[in-house]
Amino acid sequence: MKFLVRIVALLIVVWLGLLVTGYGVLAGSAENVAGMGLQCQYLTAHGMTTAQYLHSDSGIVGVTDCPLLKKITKVVDN
Repeated sequence: MKFLVRIVALLIVVWLGLLVTGYGVLAGSAENVAGMGLQCQYLTAHGMTTAQYLHSDSGIVGVTDCPLLKKITKVVDN
């Protein structure tokens, strides 16, 4: 029972941290537009958010992978 309470408390602290800071955690990604674009989905305290990036394998133009964390514009204190 203590383990379950600690897990729930940890999840609440993480959610509050995401709510206050305005960051989202990468939940999934997919290539689009014949491999030229990268669509990244982020889990935020407000729900799911989608970001579009230009994709290249070399990373010279665009990004190679989705960033793990992304700052969103909608935060609790605005």
